[in-house]
Amino acid sequence: MVKIKEPEAIKRLIQSDDYEHKRIISISAHIDHGKTTTTDYLMRRAGLMSDAAAGQALMTDSDEEEQERGITIFTSVVLLNFEIDGEEYLVQLSDTPGHLSFTGEVSRALRASDGAVILVDALEGVMTQTETNIRLAVGGEACKPVLFINKVDRLINELKLPPKKVYERIDIIIAKVNELIMKVAPKEYAKDWRVSFEKGSVAIGSAKTGWAFTMKTLQKKGIKPTVVFEKYNEGDEKWLRENLPLDDALLEMIVYHLPNPREAQKYKIPRIWKGDLDSPEGKALMSCDPNGPLLGMITKIFVDPKSKRPTLIGRVFSGTLKSGQEITLVNMKQNARIKRLGVQEITDILPMDAIPAGNLVSIFGFMCPSGESFVEAGSNMKGFEAIEYVSEPVVSRSIRPVDPQDIAKLGEVVRKWIMADPTARFVHDKESGEYRLDGIDPLQIEILTKRINEQVPIHVSEPIVVYREKITKRGEEFHTKSPNGHNRIKIYLEPLDEKTVELIKKKKVTNDQQARERAQILRDEAGWDAKEARKILDIYETNILVDAMSGVQRFDRILPYVTTIFHDFCDKGPLAHEPVMGVRAVITDATVHTDPAHTGYSEIATMTTSALNMSFLTADPALYEPVLNVDIKTPIDTQGGVIKVLTGHRGQVLTIEGEEETVTIKGTLPTAETIGIADEFRSATAGRSFFGYEFRGFEPLPSNLQKEIILEIRKRKGMPEELPSTSSWSRYIYKRT
Repeated sequence: MVKIKEPEAIKRLIQSDDYEHKRIISISAHIDHGKTTTTDYLMRRAGLMSDAAAGQALMTDSDEEEQERGITIFTSVVLLNFEIDGEEYLVQLSDTPGHLSFTGEVSRALRASDGAVILVDALEGVMTQTETNIRLAVGGEACKPVLFINKVDRLINELKLPPKKVYERIDIIIAKVNELIMKVAPKEYAKDWRVSFEKGSVAIGSAKTGWAFTMKTLQKKGIKPTVVFEKYNEGDEKWLRENLPLDDALLEMIVYHLPNPREAQKYKIPRIWKGDLDSPEGKALMSCDPNGPLLGMITKIFVDPKSKRPTLIGRVFSGTLKSGQEITLVNMKQNARIKRLGVQEITDILPMDAIPAGNLVSIFGFMCPSGESFVEAGSNMKGFEAIEYVSEPVVSRSIRPVDPQDIAKLGEVVRKWIMADPTARFVHDKESGEYRLDGIDPLQIEILTKRINEQVPIHVSEPIVVYREKITKRGEEFHTKSPNGHNRIKIYLEPLDEKTVELIKKKKVTNDQQARERAQILRDEAGWDAKEARKILDIYETNILVDAMSGVQRFDRILPYVTTIFHDFCDKGPLAHEPVMGVRAVITDATVHTDPAHTGYSEIATMTTSALNMSFLTADPALYEPVLNVDIKTPIDTQGGVIKVLTGHRGQVLTIEGEEETVTIKGTLPTAETIGIADEFRSATAGRSFFGYEFRGFEPLPSNLQKEIILEIRKRKGMPEELPSTSSWSRYIYKRT
């Protein structure tokens, strides 16, 4: 457990209205580029660990799983009190994971941050996850960046590069980072946010040894950068640590180049809050006013590894949050009371009576999903925009309790973990009694199932790839009847346009919106007819159910049944019970019997399911598979072996970029082909390659594999081993007599 040094000083700085001396930041990087080691030195500077432990303790990797695997899995939050150039500062820092599996943790941490320290390994350079993190931080959440180029010692010790070559490598990294910043940053800030060694927003060093410098450091101490090479040649790394301490360089960048909360909220709020900026609420948010109306957001749920009790971590953007206060959870539309309030120090909470705007906050006493907005009880203030995630669940494992009587308890436990990590999801198969847990990749699912098993013993299947079912043209319209013949419905399906799908994914269009607001967005941004856009009945995943009926009576009575069936259909499409994506289902007519006794669930379910499935099967459906963007950095002489491995797994080479003795091969790779491929790359290059990947999207499974994979999935799920056809439901087609 971290001991909080000078807790009274932390409390005083939290409650202070001196925003100039506060910073809320995240450290982000590709996996193994050195974030947690770097954080150690900042914690040592704040007095939370000894000099000897810094760089070795990896204190923010507090979870046993993190320590065992040697990677960061969960974002750790720590508050650090520093004195810099004679002035006292409070840095509220999030150490985020670098692995694709946990990119949701990065997205959530950045929502609560104003600045980002981007780390890049000097040897590996800008990797895939580096690009993703810059896109998330600078583009998605408007966090101003600074750059730390770490592991420069590897260029000197391993590659034996002379000073000129080291400088060239550093210049290339800075240029690539700036190219990405220019591409994704808010246009009005793109030029100013570029990082520059000359301006002091780039630090160069080695977290392993504990040294780093910026241009300002060198000028202040009258040291030339060549001293680094001299000291490594002399074997005097201790001199570097003592004379060019890493924490000095990083804190200098954080304090002088990253914004304070009040400064940052002026441009961050318009990106994440769509209310009226000229209203009293909007003005309070823009000025980070502690006396304004309360508005904050929960961005992380820390579940104690031992007690399993959740602590909610987030940020107050306006107003002041008080211990014991009752608040309203905006999306959940319910009230909750704060039992314990404070600020987080990794695994511990420093209790506080009140926390004003412009600070991170920890809350104990209730549970809600990550991404939830909170306001004063009874307030109708608009919440924040949803956090955008870059990956989708594409890997699945089925789980079931060892004791069948634990099925309800299992549901509760899984729901808690999904609240903590909304990038995963689960579906309950009522027929088998199993839960299907879907995640970004096998590692994320493995971590989740371990956590769940600690609370409810479970059987877990092997991981499998989750495909998507999609139609490519408009299907036929089917008029179906209920088994008792008293009810009818007429439906056709067509592909949903990509712009609307994008709006749904970005949560700009949701089920909870007012119909008029949603219709305006669809009209302005996706070209929908305004009248049609106001008649949306339901949005589920990336699918929409539309009302195109006229003069139908009593439809409201069966609407809950119809939407439930629509959800079931979207979860389990007719090809292979894989999730359906990008479908617009249009109801054009219906007949609902006057007597409720004749409009039971099974009657409505049968006719609705039949119409949906038959229209889908007449719309040229296909399986779509998840595909990754990959990049492999490798020595030039191993290029052929890497390309052979990639293309041998249905991968495609997109670009090959040369850089001195190495090449970077960028391409695409189906997720189904990734198991064990990193080992193949290492084998083909004698361990000299670096492999990274990120989610690209879903692409059609090759036509020669469609039938084979569909039948393989159907067999695994215990479905009839034949391609589906409309004949399975044709007996429910309504025919006029």
